[in-house]
Amino acid sequence: MAQLWGGRFVGGTDKLAFAFNASIGFDRRLFYQDIEGSIAHVTMLAKQGILTEAEKEDIVRGLDGIRGDVDAGRLKIPESDSGLEGMPSGGEYEDIHSFVEANLIDRIGDTGKKLHTGRSRNDQVALDMRLYTRKKVLETDALLKELLTVLLRAMEENLETCMPGFTHLQKAQPTTLAHYYGAYFEMFKRDRQRMADIYGRMNYCPLGAGALAGTTYPLDREYTASLLGFSGPTLNSMDSVSDRDYLIEFLAALSTVMMHLSRFCEEIIIWNSNEYQFVEMDDAYSTGSSIMPQKKNPDIAELVRGKTGRVYGALFSLLTTMKGLPLAYNKDMQEDKEMAFDAMDTAENCLVLFTGMLRTMKYRKERMAASAMNGFTNATDAADYLVGKGVPFRDAHGIVGRLVLYCVERNTSIEKLTLEELRNISDRFDEDLYDAVSLKACVEKRLTLGAPGSEAMKAVLDIHRRYLAEGTLAESRALGQNGIQ
Repeated sequence: MAQLWGGRFVGGTDKLAFAFNASIGFDRRLFYQDIEGSIAHVTMLAKQGILTEAEKEDIVRGLDGIRGDVDAGRLKIPESDSGLEGMPSGGEYEDIHSFVEANLIDRIGDTGKKLHTGRSRNDQVALDMRLYTRKKVLETDALLKELLTVLLRAMEENLETCMPGFTHLQKAQPTTLAHYYGAYFEMFKRDRQRMADIYGRMNYCPLGAGALAGTTYPLDREYTASLLGFSGPTLNSMDSVSDRDYLIEFLAALSTVMMHLSRFCEEIIIWNSNEYQFVEMDDAYSTGSSIMPQKKNPDIAELVRGKTGRVYGALFSLLTTMKGLPLAYNKDMQEDKEMAFDAMDTAENCLVLFTGMLRTMKYRKERMAASAMNGFTNATDAADYLVGKGVPFRDAHGIVGRLVLYCVERNTSIEKLTLEELRNISDRFDEDLYDAVSLKACVEKRLTLGAPGSEAMKAVLDIHRRYLAEGTLAESRALGQNGIQ
């Protein structure tokens, strides 16, 4: 097939060079965005009198027919091997744009050749990638909201499930599972906020920028932008076709999502170990061993943790690709797709699987509470008790330090000591110490906003419920909220 750009050329393209240059093996997933952008473009051309209404209707009918035939399986987007190892191509088609345009011309004749009037492949691919990424931002936001919904339910059900809190992976102070999960709720909430920020910055339409300097045709770029749901057109034609910072932002946000998932998975892997036994994984999200029949491995959690590096790699790949490019478009930018698509798929799959794993996980509450009683997690409360008796905190800290050492040497704990033993270390200790350092008291006394006490947590849960009632970014977009059209 003759290339859409072939008029300047006399000789044919080397087969391997064509395969190396082709992108339909991976940009085929931009098919629907290409159709959507093309329909908006010709609609605008007709409005401006650049095409007739009859020409527009022929082109739109042809594009709808192509889309319908692809959906029905009557027309296949090529993905055959190009002959260049490891690089799938589409045979005669260089990219998804040439596939659509060539099929359109085959169907409606010369009118199809008018589709590209006032448009360059540079602003066309910039539009397609922006539309696709925008869609993925909305989908990621919805997945994050579903995860937050599952987290909130677990928090509501575990307000009084006591467990140890850690620093340096050593037991520090008692807390609750609701409070522990609340930390991850805040992380994933910020991830959603990043999605909204990215959406707001990227929601401008590059179509009409041309190759780099606009066009002499009287295009109505505001109209095209409105047809495609953008807030408006981009304001510099060179920037429109030559940057992918919105995609870099999205990959950075996905990397942060994956980092949060990976940390959460690390916790679950530890809690699932024989040493902790805080949780039991559902069979649907576990695997066994080929040789050790007793094993129930947290493979999904481990794979999510492992795939984090894959998403990081896509981010660094694109940053490296873009770092030395002069204005405007350069073919290097074709490398914005493969790893980005993989990162989007990976993050989406990880969010879906992690949410399912969390939803079905069971908690061994007695084991958690027993663990919280070990490791002197109530030592800070013992020091606070002495402060309440008039002992300066620094002195109280030293007294309780000696008390802990005494317990370690005798393999016991503070609450198990007799009053006589306590008073041998400080005469400020009295019978009321036992209530003060009980697990329930250690948690419930912490009532400042953000602390694990049940009253403080209930206030936070109310805030979370109101937040989740606001809906997804896609729902807000449909309602025209937050400046999103």
